[in-house]
Amino acid sequence: MNRNRIVLVTGGARSGKSSFSEKRVLASGTKYVYIATAPVLDEEMKKRVGRHQARRAGDGWITIEEPLDLCRALSEAERLGADAALVDCLTLWINNRMYRDPEFDEAKMAIETEKLLEALKAFPGLAMLVINEVGLGIVPDTPLGRAFRDCSGRCGQLIAAEADEVWFCICGIPQKIKG
Repeated sequence: MNRNRIVLVTGGARSGKSSFSEKRVLASGTKYVYIATAPVLDEEMKKRVGRHQARRAGDGWITIEEPLDLCRALSEAERLGADAALVDCLTLWINNRMYRDPEFDEAKMAIETEKLLEALKAFPGLAMLVINEVGLGIVPDTPLGRAFRDCSGRCGQLIAAEADEVWFCICGIPQKIKG
């Protein structure tokens, strides 16, 4: 199997993060898992998920749908013999955590991210993670919006600090910023 490697891909919404990440995983692994964090709650999200699934069709992806317990999903990927895993995306994972726990804050985010980092370091191959860069725009006007931005920023910083590579996607163009 490949040696452990953690890669974080960030960027704005619709910046090409997912397709870039999928191509990298396909090029580096022989058995790959897509860890999907998106809950399908409405028709718009169903169509969005459908586009992602169609893009992956025929490439041999094993999909694990897991909105909350990414450590369990990574263990499952390892149990399945995967040598590459894509977590798409951390932004929705954070959203899901905040939705389930109204008291979820930046301190809890740091704890959950450290747990995730331990699982990522234990995964025996490429672990690729996607996160939206939500802190580039205006300051959110609600406490919940600011908490989400802060949790996302904390998660991204902690993972980037431990990642072997960090990429930033803009307008479909990936730029390597670490590694």
